[in-house]
Amino acid sequence: MPKVNWTLDNLDEILSSLAPEQSARAKTLFFMKLAERAHRFYGGKMQTVPKAGVFGFNWFNVWYTPGVSKISTTIRGDNDESFELSNRGNLVAVVSDSSRVLGDGDCTPPGGLGVMEGKAFLMKYLGGIDATALCIDSRDEKGNHRAEKIIDFVKMAEPSFGAVNLEDISQPNCYEVLDALREDCNIPVWHDDAQGTACVTLAGLINALKLADKKIGEVKIVLLGAGASNTTIARFIELAGGNLENMIIFDSRGALHRDRKDIESDPRHYKKWELCLKTNPKKITDIEEAMREADVLVALSTPGPDTVKPDWVRLMADKSIVFACANPVPEIYPYAAREAGAFIVATGRGDFPNQVNNSVGFPGILKGALMVRARKISDGMAIAAAYSLANYAEKRGLHPDNIIPNMDEVGVFPHEAADVAQQAIKEGLARRIISQEEAFSQADKDIKYARELVQMMMKEGFIPPPPEDLLQEALDWAMQHTRS
Repeated sequence: MPKVNWTLDNLDEILSSLAPEQSARAKTLFFMKLAERAHRFYGGKMQTVPKAGVFGFNWFNVWYTPGVSKISTTIRGDNDESFELSNRGNLVAVVSDSSRVLGDGDCTPPGGLGVMEGKAFLMKYLGGIDATALCIDSRDEKGNHRAEKIIDFVKMAEPSFGAVNLEDISQPNCYEVLDALREDCNIPVWHDDAQGTACVTLAGLINALKLADKKIGEVKIVLLGAGASNTTIARFIELAGGNLENMIIFDSRGALHRDRKDIESDPRHYKKWELCLKTNPKKITDIEEAMREADVLVALSTPGPDTVKPDWVRLMADKSIVFACANPVPEIYPYAAREAGAFIVATGRGDFPNQVNNSVGFPGILKGALMVRARKISDGMAIAAAYSLANYAEKRGLHPDNIIPNMDEVGVFPHEAADVAQQAIKEGLARRIISQEEAFSQADKDIKYARELVQMMMKEGFIPPPPEDLLQEALDWAMQHTRS
């Protein structure tokens, strides 16, 4: 068997002899095993490195005492000076209680560190942002996760950060936490599972509908899953001109509609109840009936690959659009959806075409908010980011297998950051006013610096390559478990 390149770009070639489902499974297992081995080798993904120099021993008197006394008193006189005199202006807290990590559920408080460090990693490399992973214990004495604990923690930590990225918080706590913190905090509080996923999904949908020659206000849409992601996606689609009466949403107990007394009676699920009142006026409860002549399926539900049945896809309208975005395994593999007749298929993974994943969203969105010291990230800013992503992809050319920018398209992030920054200024949410050109230039400079720093550290050996046998061991293990 050929060796895997360090770039991992020959993986599809190595697995080409396998059947499509086996190849997809082998890739999933390979990435998971390699992740475990690589994280163990490096001891995680992030470290803290000074950005100021030590030019002589007396510089410690500048960076620490007595010099920093002046920094403390200056900030005391004007708290906004903290954005200039510390790293606060470019620092994000990535906060989670790890109660719903990817598709793996409750992973215990430290179980989310891999994802939160991953978030911080992408923020640095793609957005030029510093970030810290903060996995907290939100459980009470009975083991129940409490929203108020997360809210109190973020409020207490607010003075140290320029923004907060919430992640992997189970519903309904995620709604209460975001709504409270967006109202009470004077810095952006962003829930990436909700707003981030919705933003990127909307961007992909805008371009998919262009290719299918369909209008967002006219299409029939089925959402499989009614968690933070899909409920926010529904709201963003409505803000972009979609008609919620043409939408049917399914949760684990069936379709949402105004007769769902279980949702109406539980005030914690107020977001879902709002959608019960606005969607599915015919009260369709059968998934096959819902899928019949549907133009769009957005699945953010139980990882597959059999959650979405090919027979459901066959029921959809001509030039159907299927977004199967569960991680780590999509609800249906792209090849199966295409065989069933789907015109455009997207997943949340980068090893398949059309990665509808918030990785192309949050680095640019948070960078834009930070640059203008925004007080919050509004829905308007998120919608602006969605159109920024869609427009960027359209300008470089659309194709059914290429509807949205990829992470390796460096230029998308400063463009997105600049568009978000201008929207914050337009809405009166910015403390700092800069032009579109200034925002783009600053974001572009910071992102290039971050990438060049990583490349320099790799070249100089400060980030060593892992052992050569690590990749092959992961591949051998994946192949063994694929065939078993």
